[in-house]
Amino acid sequence: MSSDQEKIAKKRKLDEETEQKGLKSFDGFTVTKVLNENASSKSIFLMGKFSKDETVNKDKDAVVILEKTPFSEETVGSLLSSKMELSLQMQNDIYGMFDGYPDKELNGVKTTVIYPATERHILKYTAQNINLISETYDDYVNITLPYLKSRQFSVQWVYNILDKSAEAERIVFEDEDKEKGFVLLPDMKWDQKQVENLYLIAICHRRDLMSLRDLNDDHLPLLKNIQQKCIKAVEEKFSVPPRQLRLYVHYQPSYYHFHVHITHLKFDAPGTQVAKAYLLSDVIENIEMVGNYYQKKTITFTQRENDGLLLKFREAGKL
Repeated sequence: MSSDQEKIAKKRKLDEETEQKGLKSFDGFTVTKVLNENASSKSIFLMGKFSKDETVNKDKDAVVILEKTPFSEETVGSLLSSKMELSLQMQNDIYGMFDGYPDKELNGVKTTVIYPATERHILKYTAQNINLISETYDDYVNITLPYLKSRQFSVQWVYNILDKSAEAERIVFEDEDKEKGFVLLPDMKWDQKQVENLYLIAICHRRDLMSLRDLNDDHLPLLKNIQQKCIKAVEEKFSVPPRQLRLYVHYQPSYYHFHVHITHLKFDAPGTQVAKAYLLSDVIENIEMVGNYYQKKTITFTQRENDGLLLKFREAGKL
């Protein structure tokens, strides 16, 4: 990329960030499609456009995620007070069912805005059938890796965190070692109000590791360092003991820069199911047994129906 192209790309990114920071409401926002909804997590995924705001490019799509926030022990006392308006729906003997309308401060909806949203973002949040893929290492080399390289998925936002040009105030721990160091910060899925919903991400400083497939015995110091220091940092900062933590790696990951998920066992976090999450302790043990384990192992993972990688496996006659 030429210097002029880099300047244009940086200016475009700055303009987009400015548009995000300027949001005060959804005045003029038009919902064009409901992408998905999840009753268990009380969330809905929408696509739309900022049609009235002259500062926003009207041709670009936005993805908006609305989630009901969990109850908090600190605020439940205020919730059950005179500020809560009740509307009776049903009464039968001692059982009453009401619609409750709490005070504004206790009635928040966690709102995530992805703008401008790419086709990949839209597909990611659209309801689709799920498929199992069994990927040999040859499949990885001949199908998966060429696909990833052809798409050139951007992880600039990850580099912004590592360089502390973004989200620096959110970092809760950092090991600055360039080989085995990492930054630890809250995942956007955690509102940081209840420790039982704890969700953190450890992002390694190294930029040459994309996923589980890149790991071998040379990376054991990195993996063990993340494991040991994340457990210690979480216990010291959030008073959660190691036995109540789950440390795991996704395959396929949602972005291709190696990172580890840390969640509380009480939290039914998305992406903890079989064929998606691989415990960090198991990853370390597998590599200790066979140094190039993940260059030999057939890995089974899930992909959604319209995902480009699944289509590549179909084209290769693997599905």
